[in-house]
Amino acid sequence: MRHRHDLPTGTVHRLWCDSKLLGANMLGDPARRGIDVYVPAGHDGAGLPLLVDLVGFTGSGYGHTNWKNFSENVPQRLDRLIADDEMPPAVVAFPDCFTRLGGNQYINSVAMGPWEDYLLQEAVPLVEREFGCGGQDRRGVFGKSSGGYGAIVHALRHGGTFWAAAACHSGDMGFELLFAGDMPNTVRAVAKHGSIEAFMTAFEENQNPSGDDIHALMVLAMAATYDPDPDAFLGIRLPVTLDTCEFIADRWANHLAWDPLTMVDRHADNLKALKALFIDCGTRDQYNLLYGARRMHRKLDELAIDHEYQEFDGTHSSIDYRMDESLPFLAKALTPDAPAG
Repeated sequence: MRHRHDLPTGTVHRLWCDSKLLGANMLGDPARRGIDVYVPAGHDGAGLPLLVDLVGFTGSGYGHTNWKNFSENVPQRLDRLIADDEMPPAVVAFPDCFTRLGGNQYINSVAMGPWEDYLLQEAVPLVEREFGCGGQDRRGVFGKSSGGYGAIVHALRHGGTFWAAAACHSGDMGFELLFAGDMPNTVRAVAKHGSIEAFMTAFEENQNPSGDDIHALMVLAMAATYDPDPDAFLGIRLPVTLDTCEFIADRWANHLAWDPLTMVDRHADNLKALKALFIDCGTRDQYNLLYGARRMHRKLDELAIDHEYQEFDGTHSSIDYRMDESLPFLAKALTPDAPAG
């Protein structure tokens, strides 16, 4: 979609959070973190709902506020949706949560850092103090891919107590379909260098890493997230043996414990406390996430959890346009007296 230049333009501010929580992470990542914050035209933020954007693996919140060719970045998308009365005004925060391992799942890890606590205890409160927005019953979280995973897991763990609404675009779920098949390729990538430490050294010295190496890095990041080993290099241990690629039962179980499909039965009441829950996925998603999304949809129906579920003709890539569905859905749910639909 061509960006329109005839619309009232909101303002993007950059806040800086000097995090106490992130200071001791094993990856050596910076504790000073930027948060871009969109405030709609004609508003200073006070009294508006707050939406928090969690981006996918290899991304940062900065990527969503950056200039974009032949299309809209997210602030421009918000300008259009608000100007066309598709959604009520909302403040939207874009935290930078990029890590040395290429991304984030937005949960606490002794290796990656306490990212869940950072969002709940430092980043979101800072935005709310600065702009007078959000607050209890007026906070929503959304994201795609790893960010969609973060959104649904935060809803599972903190729905009703911190988050009031959530939207998950093509989020990670159904781990046996998503991650298990990547283990042989990752083992081969590590074996090429002899160890995880040697792989990481080579990766970080390479000015043009391959797509395969980035994909292997993602699997290492998942291991550091779901089953970190404080005694291992960067906290990384894979859930498979490095010689025969056999699954190690207790390590793989630690991964599966964080699969939203595993978590939903334990945390159903938190989802029921949400004002709005949105889940979608492309029918041609190349990471097999459609099947996890369908399983989640079925589970939510079985548990009588109200939600909006959609499938669309698309892959896992270039699906920012799906925010035209989720952002109005969330903002209306968080705005008193906003018209439905």
